Amino acid sequence: MKKRHSIGLAVLAFVWLSAPLVGAGQATQASADSGSTADHSKFEGLQRTFDSGPDVTRACLECHTEAAHQIHKTKHWTWRYTNPETGQELGKSRIINNFCTATTSNMTFCAACHIGYDYADEEFDFAAQEKVDCVVCHDTTGSYKKIPGLSGHPTYAKMEWPPHSGRFIEPPDLTKIAQSVGKTSRQSCGSCHFFGGGGNGVKHGDLDSSLTNPKRYLDVHMDSDGLDFSCTDCHMTLNHEVPGSRYNPTAKETEGVLIRRAGEERNPATCRSCHGTAPHSTQRLNTHARRIACETCHIPEFARGGIATKMIWDWSTAGSLNDDGKPFKVTGSEGRTNYDSKKGSFVWESSVIPEYAWFNGRVDYTLFGDSIDPDGVVQINSFSGAADDGESRIWPVKVMRGKQPYDAGLNTLAVVHTAGEDGTAYWTNFDWDEALRTGMRARGVEYSGKFGFVETEMRWPITHMVAPKEDALRCKQCHTAEGRLEGIDGIYLPGRDANPLLDKLGFSLALLTLVGVLLHGLGRLIAARRRG
Repeated sequence: MKKRHSIGLAVLAFVWLSAPLVGAGQATQASADSGSTADHSKFEGLQRTFDSGPDVTRACLECHTEAAHQIHKTKHWTWRYTNPETGQELGKSRIINNFCTATTSNMTFCAACHIGYDYADEEFDFAAQEKVDCVVCHDTTGSYKKIPGLSGHPTYAKMEWPPHSGRFIEPPDLTKIAQSVGKTSRQSCGSCHFFGGGGNGVKHGDLDSSLTNPKRYLDVHMDSDGLDFSCTDCHMTLNHEVPGSRYNPTAKETEGVLIRRAGEERNPATCRSCHGTAPHSTQRLNTHARRIACETCHIPEFARGGIATKMIWDWSTAGSLNDDGKPFKVTGSEGRTNYDSKKGSFVWESSVIPEYAWFNGRVDYTLFGDSIDPDGVVQINSFSGAADDGESRIWPVKVMRGKQPYDAGLNTLAVVHTAGEDGTAYWTNFDWDEALRTGMRARGVEYSGKFGFVETEMRWPITHMVAPKEDALRCKQCHTAEGRLEGIDGIYLPGRDANPLLDKLGFSLALLTLVGVLLHGLGRLIAARRRG
């Protein structure tokens, strides 16, 4: 078989190796311990050997007759989303990012985080019920794991992974898993969402494996010794559709507490859906909440659970080889890879102070085929908002900065084929032209034959790692000349902004007020003595 070149398999292998087993050490019985009213280990239809994931799904559908039809309508299944505000066709199968660039032509690997089986290309049968992966979300044994390169399947035989590593993995016991299904958890949701973008905490910054069993200081809601919220306590699911979207987030919530019910169009995954429109005990703080997102004060830093997040990824430096002509890595003092021949250079940060921006919920993307200016910084997505639009609040944001390839003949961001079909990366034979040609063709466009690298920025709203109220921002962290909101325009911020004329006028008025009070008091004193 002809070898397919790759520069990114190491990214995907790292994701798999660094991800903890879903719910490892958290095995439960679907009985009173899990809060379920059914013990699946007693179901007659599950008392058999299962040869594959789809076999398990067929057994699930014998009772859960409508589940697959519901799943088929969700973003988790289609990986597509039409933004009602902008009309843009978005989703993982549509957008380009500044991490691994795109899922296109790399689907056999990317599908390890899809909730289905056999998603290898656009020929995937999205209507097939048996292709829904029930256990990836509902496994409670901690032993189910989908393998990059298998189009969404776990391994069904003992397998060496990564290839040529000398490390082997055993197939999961599908019968035990099917008999132990239960509610979703932080572990099951996090098995994908904690590891997006190439590893633990890489993409979002406010989502990483430290949230599996966090303490109160890290997230007051998910505190495993306290409220112990699961993901669906906020993202309350209806008919398997999980609310809350980074493509079209709710930036300003004006209504009060939400009672979740069928047909409800409001997003339940907002602070005010639980805390209402006046969450504070003082009017001054409630007034702040009219212009400032709750997350701005209550998430003072992200990536603060001991796991760093990636802030810069520079693909243009990839390709260097050591003296033996082989790829190499450079590891920093904290054990993180700062350079990888197959991926380029990285900058990691922990306990990151967010950047801040006016945001009204509208997000516009630079999509495949859109013309770009390679001499500037390409905004892969941009947040709309202004102080005077009546819809915006000040939001905390992670800004991911990158340097990635673009088609210099077409002046568009490039789709890069990064995953070799045979499971091996051949960097010494790698050809950027071939990787770009394969990736672009997968999107229906012929590569021009010329490429370069362009600087990019991508924004992620910060919504998790909510600190306890005693750790929220204090006044002086914003109300100073070089405070956190130094770059926010359109408002007068006491302590930050100064106007000499206004200051003199204010002091003069204060002085006149004081003189008036003293004269008034003196007059009353004199009058009282005369009467006495």
